[in-house]
Amino acid sequence: MKDSWLNTEHIHRSGEGIEYHPLRPFLPENAKVLFLGSFPPQRKRWCMDFYYPNYINDHWRLEGEIFFGDKNHFVDLEAKRFKIDEIVARLREIKAILEEYGVNVSPDRILVTSGTSPALLLVTMLLCSPGSEVILSNPGYACYKNFVLAAHAKPVYVDLDPAKGFEYNIDDIKSKINSNTAAIFINSPMNPTGAILSEKFMRELATLGVTVVSDEIYHGLVYEGKAHSMLEYADDAIVLNGFSKRFAMTGLRLGYLIAPQKYMAALQKMGQNFLICASSTAQKAGISTLRDKSDYEHKMLSTYNERRLYMIERLRSLGFVIPKDPQGAFYVFADASRYTSDSLKFAFDVLENAHVGITPGVDFGTGICTHYVRFSYANSLERIKEGLDRLERYLVR
Repeated sequence: MKDSWLNTEHIHRSGEGIEYHPLRPFLPENAKVLFLGSFPPQRKRWCMDFYYPNYINDHWRLEGEIFFGDKNHFVDLEAKRFKIDEIVARLREIKAILEEYGVNVSPDRILVTSGTSPALLLVTMLLCSPGSEVILSNPGYACYKNFVLAAHAKPVYVDLDPAKGFEYNIDDIKSKINSNTAAIFINSPMNPTGAILSEKFMRELATLGVTVVSDEIYHGLVYEGKAHSMLEYADDAIVLNGFSKRFAMTGLRLGYLIAPQKYMAALQKMGQNFLICASSTAQKAGISTLRDKSDYEHKMLSTYNERRLYMIERLRSLGFVIPKDPQGAFYVFADASRYTSDSLKFAFDVLENAHVGITPGVDFGTGICTHYVRFSYANSLERIKEGLDRLERYLVR
């Protein structure tokens, strides 16, 4: 499908094949759209319907006193710089998060980035060269393919079976591995399915002799079962994570990667040249989060779970098939074949007629994705109810 609204003629060939979200340019004028799929870019300044925690706001008020107070504070900035460096150094000790999994990682294997996406870009550039292959899931997060293509590498897909809870088949992965395989990307809890990878699968994956890149951005948002870090099973795995989902800090753009020591010099050089650094404001807010996260995190998880259960029940009552309840993240990947075999057209129809934004399955892959759609419960329960009421009225018209 040609993106007629996006003129790409001036873009360097490294951008070839990279896709744009198909719905965002076509929001109905003057329509009050309820987004149950993904949010428009302007909403990224705060995480879905969760605002930054109060302790981050308190931190910012303190920063305002330091940086925007009277002239004496400006004179004192040079002395405070050493304190800032000390705080940033402590942020690198994100390794404390990994203690939840019984994993001990040296801080010099951690690179802080301005979000998880830049971390993914650095890792893809590190591992791939023209002709490399990267094994991805189908369905899977829409942007993985684009990072691989930007590195002039080739995405190779492994299909996930809804009847088996969207779990990988290890034999399917083995069949795709060859001398060109640079990495295997995994994501658990997964976008778009909400599935959590089993411990058995992750143990088997660690034996294949291929670098595993594990996107663990939704860790901490788990309602059933337990999410495991790939570092529990493979010390040479590369792990990506960040503060946008678990800590409701989407707009602050703060992430990190954990990699084997042998890769750190190259990653640091690329990060310094291409990304410079994450903002000091975001890094210090991250410190506040790591110190005070528990109570806020528990409330957020409980709220998400209430919405998850409501959305699952309501969608099933409308005729959508959900093969397995999502265990984590904040998505429901639903089979809409009762209503459509073209998820993109269906999403447009729902947007234009019901004024509800959902995400077409074809954003995430091929095959079954043509009749799947993704709903998000990263919205208030009141708005979720209103959105599903609108959807019901449209479907039963």
